[in-house]
Amino acid sequence: MAKPDYYESLGLSRNASEQDIKKAFRRLAMKYHPDRNPDNAEALAKFKEAKEAHDVLTDPRKRSAYDQFGHAGVSNQGGFGGPGGPDFGNGSFQDIFGDVFGDIFGGRAGGGRRSYRGADLRYDLSLSLEEAVAGKDVKIRIPTTVECHHCGGTGAKPGTRPKDCPTCHGTGQVRMQQGFFSIQQTCPTCRGTGKIIEEHCPHCRGVGRLREEKTLAVKVPPGVDTGDRIRLAGEGEAGEHGGPAGDLYVQVRVEEHPIFKREESHLFCEVPISFVTAALGGELEVPTLNGKVMLKIPPGTQTGKMFRMRSKGVRPVRGGPTGDLICRVLVETPVNLTERQKELLREFEDSVSAGGKHHSPHSSSWLDGVKSFFERMGL
Repeated sequence: MAKPDYYESLGLSRNASEQDIKKAFRRLAMKYHPDRNPDNAEALAKFKEAKEAHDVLTDPRKRSAYDQFGHAGVSNQGGFGGPGGPDFGNGSFQDIFGDVFGDIFGGRAGGGRRSYRGADLRYDLSLSLEEAVAGKDVKIRIPTTVECHHCGGTGAKPGTRPKDCPTCHGTGQVRMQQGFFSIQQTCPTCRGTGKIIEEHCPHCRGVGRLREEKTLAVKVPPGVDTGDRIRLAGEGEAGEHGGPAGDLYVQVRVEEHPIFKREESHLFCEVPISFVTAALGGELEVPTLNGKVMLKIPPGTQTGKMFRMRSKGVRPVRGGPTGDLICRVLVETPVNLTERQKELLREFEDSVSAGGKHHSPHSSSWLDGVKSFFERMGL
C-alpha cells in the first residue's frame, strides 16, 4: 500500500511554512495522540502518519529531498517508529504541547535574564499665553530612576556577577505537570529573572536602579496649547536588566490671560468704550501679542459689536494660517455721576426722545413690538 502524501497527511499545501507545518501537527496530535486514545489502533496510525510527515517536512534537508523525489528521497534517512512500537522520543503529549502553552504563558524559555522597558514619565509644564505663542526653551528638573552606575544595573555587589538560578538554570521559567499538560510558569526562586544575586549592591540594594533628579532642556515650539504633549524619547525611567528606558511626556498647560482668551488659532478680547465714543466714533489703542494697534470705532456702535483684526492671533503649532484677533466692544455705562452730569443726561434724553426712531431705531422698534403684543393680548 502506497504511503500517503506528507502534505496531504497534515492538510497543507506544498508551499506551507514551517510554522504552518508545526501548527497542523499539533492540531492532529491533540486529536490522535496515544496518551489520549489508549488501545485505539486507528488513532495510533493517524498519529504516526502525522508525526512522520512532521519530522520530514520540518527538516530542511529531508523536505528538499522529499519535494524532489517523493518518499524514495527520504526512505533511507530514517523513518518514524521501529521495532517494538512507536518511538515518541521528544514527541510525548506533554512535550509536544509544552511549547503551545509556552507561547500562551510568555514564550519558550530561552536562557538569560528578561529585560523590561522602563516606565514612561509625565511632567506638567505651565506656560503663559505669550510663552506658548512665541515658543520657549525651558529647563525642568524631574525625579526619575537611572541605572545604578556602581553595579552597571546588575544589582550585584561591584566586583561580583549574578549567577544562574539553580531552580530554572537561568531560563526564568519552570515547567509544571498537570495531567496531560505541561505548563511553563515563572520561576518562584528568581521570579523570572533567571539570575540569583548572592551579594547585593550596597548602593541600589540589588534593584539595579537608583532614584535621582535630573535637569533636562525642553524646546517648546511656537503655538502650543493646553493639552499638547512634547515627547522626550529615552528620558523616562531606566529599564530593568538592561532594558530600554521609557519616555518623558511634557504635558503643556497654558495659564489664563488677563486680557485675551484663546480658541484654537484665534484670540478674543473685550474692549470697553465710553458712551460718547460709541455714539460719535473714534479710535483707541488695542493690545496684541505683537504690540499695539489702532482700532477704529464707527459712529453709532452698539455694545457687543465684533471687530476682526486679521492675522493678529496665533500661528498653530502643527502649521496653517495665523489666526485673528477678535475684539468685542462693550459700551460702559457712566457711574458715580454728579448732579450736574445727571442733569445734562436728562436734557440729552429729552432731546433724543423728541427725535424718536431717528435717534433710537432699535428702541423704537422694540417698543412698537411690545405695544402690538399688548393689543393682541387685550391688555
